Amino acid sequence: MQTNLSPEYRARADGREAEAILRKCVHCGFCTATCPTYQLLGDELDGPRGRIYLMKQVLEGAAPTRKTQLHLDRCLTCRNCESTCPSGVDYGHLIDIGRKIVDEKVPRPAGEKAVRWLLKEGLPSPLFGPAMKMGQMVRGLLPASLKNKVPARQDAGRWPTQAHARKVLMLTGCVQPAMMPNINSATARVLNAAGIQTVIAPEAGCCGAVKFHLNDQEGGKAQMRANIDAWWPLLEQGVEAIVMNASGCGVTVKDYGHILADDPTHAYKAARVSLLTKDLSECLPELVPVLKPKLASVPDAKKVIGYHPPCTLQHGQQLKGGVETHLAALGFNVQVAKTEAHLCCGSAGTYSVLNPTLSYQLRDRKLGHLGEFQPDVITSANIGCITHLQSGTSTPVRHWVEVLDDLLHPI
Repeated sequence: MQTNLSPEYRARADGREAEAILRKCVHCGFCTATCPTYQLLGDELDGPRGRIYLMKQVLEGAAPTRKTQLHLDRCLTCRNCESTCPSGVDYGHLIDIGRKIVDEKVPRPAGEKAVRWLLKEGLPSPLFGPAMKMGQMVRGLLPASLKNKVPARQDAGRWPTQAHARKVLMLTGCVQPAMMPNINSATARVLNAAGIQTVIAPEAGCCGAVKFHLNDQEGGKAQMRANIDAWWPLLEQGVEAIVMNASGCGVTVKDYGHILADDPTHAYKAARVSLLTKDLSECLPELVPVLKPKLASVPDAKKVIGYHPPCTLQHGQQLKGGVETHLAALGFNVQVAKTEAHLCCGSAGTYSVLNPTLSYQLRDRKLGHLGEFQPDVITSANIGCITHLQSGTSTPVRHWVEVLDDLLHPI
């Protein structure tokens, strides 16, 4: 794609980065075939190719409008288009740049600004935990729109206390400890059963994704630097990896090296942190032979475990098939939807709050495909997907590591 950036953006590093990405696009339109919002709306401007044209126009000097902003807002940042693109267009980074420059030019209405501020400041806040606990106490009285965001209270279970020579770091996350604490403790128990100790750096907080993707990019970068500072002493002491059990956080931490590439104090450390970050599923090839003899019972082959691969795992991290393959090797009957397994469930971080109509359409579409084989439980690898899917079904929705933990540590 030919480009002719305006002087304003040619003078900016993000403008030059955007230009390099744009030039890879060959207008082929393969991306529209796998874009969830294009599937729902059928509007070229609500697909990756159309959004790329909109961003190109702005970078070349055209004045963006609220309509431009709306089409960029509707993008889920699922990055399915990246998996489809034959030219390797780095759409995820481009949409971050595009949203930033459009928001610089187009003021948002006061109500919209307030909601976005509450999300970016509230979700990573220490007050989120007490607020969630209060919501869970009165959950039965909440309207459906709020009840969907407040899962039933969950027991975190026992955290293992054994010390092991092998140690990994884990980011507990900003919302996961309050919403579904058993995911973190189940992860620690499963790793412990394989002789690996899970270490938490108390000073580490939100991965930075919430603020970064709501265009408070400097606020997101500050959280990223804080995490790196919290982890660095432990990495220097020999902790071998940073294991993520929320793929939305994992895809962000793996991107620290890119986001902070020009940071004068943290560029090297950010690149090292990204290199050492693994999704929990990446540990499975090593864990399976160790854990198989330790299962308390043979998995029930009649129990069907549906699996929804999050976009942040299959497209953002390009990790496909690992969870299904390795759980099957342990004896679990895991099935993935035969139709549209590649499409987003509609959660997409804060998307389900900011774009609820599209979000719930995608949720129901996903649950319909998963329901075709009548799973006993639905699993995923990201808390956002888990809570979003659970809001639309009575079938239990859990993290896959909890299902594995149940057979290692039956109650």
